[in-house]
Amino acid sequence: MSNEFDYFGDPRSGKLFDLVLQLSTELHVTRQRLRVVEALLVRRDVLGAGDVDGFAPEKDEQQLLDSERDALLIRLMRILTEDGPAEHPLRDQWEAALRGKSG
Repeated sequence: MSNEFDYFGDPRSGKLFDLVLQLSTELHVTRQRLRVVEALLVRRDVLGAGDVDGFAPEKDEQQLLDSERDALLIRLMRILTEDGPAEHPLRDQWEAALRGKSG
């Protein structure tokens, strides 16, 4: 990281800020693309306008949505509450994921 843009006086804070900006950019791009896909589906009469917003999941679909949401929140909360070196959040999960890809 260049000192030219060191607004926080701490390179770790700058890296965190860079990470948040990168994630925000990715989220924005994903949301825009999702809106385009929805608009195209409406134009082609695959979906009606507002169908996505009015979606009412069935029981099994709702369970899947809930479990995915809960898993995300658990991962985020673990980063905030875990003990150990801050430089390595979720290190065990990261290493397990890498082992799973190579194995």
